[in-house]
Amino acid sequence: MRRIAWSVALALACLAAAGGGLQGPAGGAGSTGASPPAPACGTPPTSITLSPMVPCDVNATSGTLQGLQNDFDVYSWNSFIALNWPVSASGAVEPGVKIGQNGDNPTVWETWSESSDIFLAGGAPPPPFGQHTPPPAACQNLYTPGMRVVTQIGKTLLEEDVQPFKTGPLVDQNGQYTRFEITVNENMFDTIVGYQLYNQQGQQAYASAGNSVQFLCGSNPTSQVGAIMAKAAWKVLGKGDNPGRFHKVQALVYTPDAKDLKDRCVLQTLGMVGLHIAHKTTSAPQWIWSSFEQVDNAPDQGQVEPAGSHFNYYNAGCKGCPVNEPPPRPWNASIPGQPATQVERVIPIAPSTAQLNQTAAALLRSVNPASVWQYYELISTQWPTQPAAASTFCPPPGGPPVKKSPALLNETDGNPAPQFLANATLETYIQGSVPNVSSSCIRCHHAATATTGDTADFTYLLERAESVIAPPPAPSTSGGMQ
Repeated sequence: MRRIAWSVALALACLAAAGGGLQGPAGGAGSTGASPPAPACGTPPTSITLSPMVPCDVNATSGTLQGLQNDFDVYSWNSFIALNWPVSASGAVEPGVKIGQNGDNPTVWETWSESSDIFLAGGAPPPPFGQHTPPPAACQNLYTPGMRVVTQIGKTLLEEDVQPFKTGPLVDQNGQYTRFEITVNENMFDTIVGYQLYNQQGQQAYASAGNSVQFLCGSNPTSQVGAIMAKAAWKVLGKGDNPGRFHKVQALVYTPDAKDLKDRCVLQTLGMVGLHIAHKTTSAPQWIWSSFEQVDNAPDQGQVEPAGSHFNYYNAGCKGCPVNEPPPRPWNASIPGQPATQVERVIPIAPSTAQLNQTAAALLRSVNPASVWQYYELISTQWPTQPAAASTFCPPPGGPPVKKSPALLNETDGNPAPQFLANATLETYIQGSVPNVSSSCIRCHHAATATTGDTADFTYLLERAESVIAPPPAPSTSGGMQ
């Protein structure tokens, strides 16, 4: 791709998207026929602001790489604040209540559909957006409507059991497995469901019609939000943990059977330790990747911590513990007290990002000195310095789907900045700066495909789709013994 200044690319992308924005599946087989959703985002401010309005896209005002990184980091913090804004029991945003006003609060992204409620056994259609499938049998006696169920050990590719590339589970200092979940916003959900991408037959029909999977793009000119994914890491709160420093949920933690152990379901208090936010926008069709952690996760490599420091995934007294190495096999979450993972951050948070983190923490404390949200920090924001053309990769509002083309086949990763980005709870074992080995959100997800082998627009979720189970043949109504 021809290299151009990112600020110029941003202007061209916005112009190309003028009159376009959020697209709902429309037209053709498998379409829901739904009209595009109402605007659900706003033009982001140039500073961190307490607002429930999700930024439609970055507001890039700088002409230097460092200045643009700051613009993206501000965007990330405004996205984090908006997506963690309080919601009512019905799931509606509470505009009159500020984030952390009551210390902690249920959040916007937690009302979205979970991946486990979209890609179902036998390729079955998912329930409506934000609703859940019935809980596993082992959880039914504990379950009440609306209760969260977190699957601990998955049985299919890329389930929420271990980290990317099956590198292993993450075990906290209390010997508990870290849990993971992925949710998607309504725009992304509508595209998956509207084109029946939740099962293999739907994906095959979509690809056979010459279509390319391309999700919706956020747009500042049209005030439309794009497809957003949120991936969270949770730890069971226990000995040594201060609940006042975590966003918390009461959830049923389900562990499927493993060898001689039966299914287990336990009601536990979980604390959020990591959050990825990925948003596809007109200025960044390779998506913008924002990564946050709870501040007590782990120290930087070589960092000397004061006596008495407590970390979720690091024991200062364990001098011989292997660092950033998966726990020994067998991996079985049903066995308590497993060896803890010794985690250190390989690439420190950049000074400019650390300064923004301090600004955000002070702003969140100003709402309530006991706000749990002050204890989260931005690790970094990854974005394409050579963004793809929005006119090619962003579907127009209301359909039709994007058709396969040489431009789509030749899409690059956009030369991401920074080149490497790793969350200590989500990419623990692939931190570093080794090309094609260490964690880089954009470069990793650039290789994502659907079950057809076609590009999946930077998400591995479509690989979870199962084949539709054919119904048994109807009993014969003729012939046979009388």
